[in-house]
Amino acid sequence: MTPTPPLPEALPSSLPESLDWNNSLVREWYYSQIPPRPSTKSLVLAVALFLLTLCTCLVAGTQFAVAYTHNEAASLSAFLRGFTLFYKNPTGLLAGLPFAATLLGILLAHELGHFFACRHHHLYASYPFFIPFPNLAGTFGAFIMIRSPMRTNRALFDVGASGPIVGFLFAIPALLYGVLHAKFVPELTNPANAELIYGTPLLLRLLDAVFHPRLSPDALLLPPVGRAAWVALFVTSLNLVPVAQLDGGHILRSLSARAHRVFSLLLPIGLIALGWLHFWEGWYIWGTLLLMMRFLRIPPVYNAAPLDANRRLWAFLALIIFVLCFMPSPISLPPSSP
Repeated sequence: MTPTPPLPEALPSSLPESLDWNNSLVREWYYSQIPPRPSTKSLVLAVALFLLTLCTCLVAGTQFAVAYTHNEAASLSAFLRGFTLFYKNPTGLLAGLPFAATLLGILLAHELGHFFACRHHHLYASYPFFIPFPNLAGTFGAFIMIRSPMRTNRALFDVGASGPIVGFLFAIPALLYGVLHAKFVPELTNPANAELIYGTPLLLRLLDAVFHPRLSPDALLLPPVGRAAWVALFVTSLNLVPVAQLDGGHILRSLSARAHRVFSLLLPIGLIALGWLHFWEGWYIWGTLLLMMRFLRIPPVYNAAPLDANRRLWAFLALIIFVLCFMPSPISLPPSSP
């Protein structure tokens, strides 16, 4: 048996790969370095960001609620006017609560999936931090910060896959509700009647085909709860892109480090190509960011033992979820009138 190197007294910034992670003494030492919970300061920050994100999501949800009531498509100008409700009529923002509660609930489930997977594998992670932003969703999503090294491929997979899978499961009931309560508005098929055109993910098309078999998905107006589920599916698809340190990148890297390196170069170029082909201009930004992330240092996995059969099955299910959620053209502007 190879002797175990002497154990340091404190957790260094980078651990020697020669450590035997199957050794009980090594594991005991490692676990003793993990704080029992994140700091109170980080909890205060997480709560503050959540409340700010709730405010921006209420504005977005109010706009969707008003549009749904009047059988109209989403309006960016109406969304911007919604911020005046904070001082003109704060109770008017209650109309946005179904959207905000649904979206934040799904995103919180996603991040807690990551958080508890980290706790299960004795990884030190922060509380979920939400990102408030004045866009039509009211947020740029949420994230957790992991400050522990990945000991095993299994830990890498569990942390990466748990978030999007849990979030997707929470989004399905909301999407079903949205499809069942969708309004048929024929005018929506005319791009001239909309400021923004939302794409339709494959899962939504399948549900529309089941519950509204003779209607065009483009003519169905989702209620705020359904639109929140749509946003959650969009966020899930972005997270599951198998590159860099995204959730999908963690999943692919746990399966094959070589495939992860190749896809981390090719897929961002493919996304930029989608922007060049006028599917969605946002792919330029997303693809460029992912290319830049490729050059960041990725911490090593200290035990690269292959995944078991059950985790490989879950990886395949994560791929299916990505296909069901991905939209080449998630948001587009209608063509200009001649």
